[in-house]
Amino acid sequence: MGRLATVGLFDPSVRSASVSTPVSEIPVVVLCGGQGTRIREASERLPKPLIDIGGRPVLWHIMKGFGHHGSRRFVLCLGYRAWDIKEYFLRYRENLTDFTVGLSGGDVEFIGPQVEDDWKVTCVDTGLLTGTGGRLKGVVEHLDTDEFFVTYGDGVADVDPVALMETHRSNGHMVTVTGVQPGGRYGELTIEGDKVAEFAEKPDSPDSFVSGGFFAMNKEFIDRIGDDPSTMFEQQPLRQLASEGGLGVHRHEGFWVGMDTFREYTALNELWANGEAPWKVW
Repeated sequence: MGRLATVGLFDPSVRSASVSTPVSEIPVVVLCGGQGTRIREASERLPKPLIDIGGRPVLWHIMKGFGHHGSRRFVLCLGYRAWDIKEYFLRYRENLTDFTVGLSGGDVEFIGPQVEDDWKVTCVDTGLLTGTGGRLKGVVEHLDTDEFFVTYGDGVADVDPVALMETHRSNGHMVTVTGVQPGGRYGELTIEGDKVAEFAEKPDSPDSFVSGGFFAMNKEFIDRIGDDPSTMFEQQPLRQLASEGGLGVHRHEGFWVGMDTFREYTALNELWANGEAPWKVW
């Protein structure tokens, strides 16, 4: 009997015990391990989450969006060129503020206003070739609440995580995915009421709801992923959950773009340069 068969069907009456946890205490897991092979025109030497929009990494834009709504705790699942992302946050304050350094003693005096981003960022190298499910398993020890957010390090949106979590808590599902309608090559959602009846990874249908890549999850979902580090949670684990009625949907009718190609990179930079970036809610 396979691992998932021992889990049993999802029971919506079993709710997280931590439904009152404020957003500021809920970890935001950001999947940052990809190489961005379809956007090499933007950069061949950076991990995809560090490719910039308006001079700041797309990862920073994603975190600023969450931060605007109160998120303060981020867990980054690193892979390709993990050190580059680690160094970015180790040098975050130095990059954003002026300073005077004493070369003989190494003492640093920062000049001007303090960094406004009151974040706690945990950087975890989850492996170069690890799947998204394996990356979640790799950071489970840093998830100390029953609920957490998951998103990817390349999609910008004006999604409200507070509203997403409210939907998640009210529908009683184990996982809630944000559904958007950009059309094309993303995980298609077959929706029945407030739940996802079927999750199909990257279908060809251009007009369906698709996964926007912003999830609210209960920690128990990670137990369904198994021990194979190459597992993609969007495939068998999420499909199985959908078939059991445990995958909910949060409909988002606002802005969303996954920066997957050079065309999208260029369009997002143009929006930012023109002061027309809908995801800039801060």
